[in-house]
Formats: sequence, C-alpha cells, structure tokens
Amino acid sequence: MKFEILYQSKKSRARVGRIHTPHGVIDTPNFVAVGTNGSIKGLDSLVVENLGIQLMFCNTYHLLLQPGSKLIQQAGGLHRFMNRTAPIITDSGGFQVFSLAYGGVASELKSQGTKKTDASVVKITEDGVWFKSYRNGDKIFLTPESSIQAQKELGADIMISFDELPPYHTDQQSLEKSLERTHRWEKRSLDAHLANPNHQALYAVIHGGVDINLRKKSCEYLSSLPFDGFGIGGSLGKNKPEMINMLTQVMPSVPTERPNHLLGIGDLPSIAECIPLGLDTFDSSYPTKAARHGTILTPDNQHYNVTRTRFALHQRPLVDDCTCYTCQNYTASYLQHLFRAHETTAMNLASIHNLHVMVTVMAEYRRKIADGEI
Repeated sequence: MKFEILYQSKKSRARVGRIHTPHGVIDTPNFVAVGTNGSIKGLDSLVVENLGIQLMFCNTYHLLLQPGSKLIQQAGGLHRFMNRTAPIITDSGGFQVFSLAYGGVASELKSQGTKKTDASVVKITEDGVWFKSYRNGDKIFLTPESSIQAQKELGADIMISFDELPPYHTDQQSLEKSLERTHRWEKRSLDAHLANPNHQALYAVIHGGVDINLRKKSCEYLSSLPFDGFGIGGSLGKNKPEMINMLTQVMPSVPTERPNHLLGIGDLPSIAECIPLGLDTFDSSYPTKAARHGTILTPDNQHYNVTRTRFALHQRPLVDDCTCYTCQNYTASYLQHLFRAHETTAMNLASIHNLHVMVTVMAEYRRKIADGEI
C-alpha cells in the first residue's frame, strides 16, 4: 500500500490524498460503506461499485462464523467471492468484545452503552478473547494471530490489528491495563502480518478512551512500529462534543505521512467537524441503516423521513437536482408508497440514494480542501 498527500490545507489539518492498494485507489477524505457479511443490505457488489464506493468495510467476526474465512479463501478470496474489484477493509473481530457486550460506538455517543447487555464475550485473557457465537452458541477463541490469519484468508486490502475496546465507563486503572494489553496484541498482530505480508496493509488502532495522555501514549508507541496506517478506535466519548475535543487534541500526535481512519463514525455532522482535524476515512452503517427506515439524506444534512404522509403526493425526486439512479427514475411519492406497502424495493432505492449522497459530499469536501476553503 502507498499513501500520497496531494494537498495539505493551509487553514486546517485537512488534506487531500490517495491510498493506493492492489485493488485500486481510494481518494481521501472518503466515506467507507459497511457491508458486515460481505454485502451492503439490499445492494449487490456491482451496484455498490457503480455508486463510486471506493472502500468497503467487511466484518471478520461475522464472516468467520458464516461462511468461514477458509471457505472464502477456497473461493478465491473475498473479492472474487462477492464479485468486488475495488478495495476492501476488514476489522479484526476485536470490535465484538465491545459491541456485543456493551453496544457500539454510536450508543456511547448517545450516552448509552454503560453496562453489559449480554454474555457474548465469555472471557478475555492475555492470549485472546473467548466469544460465544450468536448463531449457535459455540465458543470461539480469537487471538491476534488467528485474527490476522482470518483476514489473510479473506484477502482484504487493509486489515485492522486485534484490539480490546473497553467502554466509556471503564475506571482509570482498568483502562490503562487494557491499553497495555491492546498494545501487546497489536504488536503480535503486526508480527503475524509481517511473517506473510501478501500485498496487504495493516492498520494499528489508537486507544486510550477520552484520556488525552493515554491517547498520546498510544500514538507514540504505535507510530514507532511499521504499521501502514492508523485507526482511531475505542471509546470516543459519551457525546459528540467530547469526541471532537479528544480528536482535536490527539490528531496532532498521529503521524501525517500515513493514512488514518475513524472507526465506526460516518454521519455527516461528525464528518464535517472531523475533516478539518486531519481525518482521512470514515466508516458507518448509518446511511444504509437509515435508508431502510425511510430516512433520506441530503447534501446539506437536512435529512427527512419519506414515509411521512406529506410525501404521498410529492411527485418530485427525493432530492431536487440529485443525479442518483433513484432520483433520476422515481418520485418521493412512489417511495412513500413502497415503504408503506413494506416492499423491499423501497429500502434498496433509498440505500442507493443515501450512498450516492455520501459519495458526492466527500467529493465536494476534497474539492473544498484543494480550493483552500477548508
């Protein structure tokens, strides 16, 4: 993998860059669509690529359970298996230590996720983590080495190091202990990767919760190792102002010559605040999850719900002047009808529109940075 910075803003830390991978180029800043099981719900790979989604996020844990990373390897790797020619990034599976037990990052930013929700995570040891499969209850042991092995078998262009993600309410002593263990796990992930690089890249994940000193300590340690890029992970705060405050103080410590990725955050208001801080890529399932519930995104972030009665006679596109397939061919009135009739076509068409909005908004951000507006 190669990363080049095309333009560095003189107004902020924002920059325009390119990440070169074996399966193509990723322009930055950029939005990364999430296809947990190797598919964005309701959309096939050709549709997703035609929308201009340059990087897609797939979940190692879920693919490990079904159909299995070895089966995918035998099928020629994830790209061939799902018929995608553009780049793919996979997580380590470690995120499930956090999300299955406490709820996801988005929950914390809503001041939720303050206690365990189930017993999916059985035991965390120095060696790794015992999970209980959500499919059949089988116990599964994930280690830094087995996580990297699974991601190698999937054939992702960019992999994520195995880490532990303690929630916001973790006490200071436990947070420090978790950070030290995560650093050891990440070093083991790197060693396993370097034993067989396979033209793949590996990102470290910077941790430390909202403790600025721990975050900077994590930056210092991980930047001394030959990782290809950096993810900003773990608890990002219990609300967005706290997240932005943390990122504002930490991003100057993240090496600028390597790409970075904000894990689990990809809503338009957050992206708007994070790009001037120097963030390169963002992943989130929000645009497509919102679409499946009728929420329509707009470039100016004035989203609305098309299932409302007032759209029954709205014989216009979802967004005026939108060039997406949905808006070029269907009206808001028709989508409102499809949603009310519980037709899955409604979810698909809304997802196409929302992803198109994310692609066009990110292209506009790149233009604004290059033109000196950000």
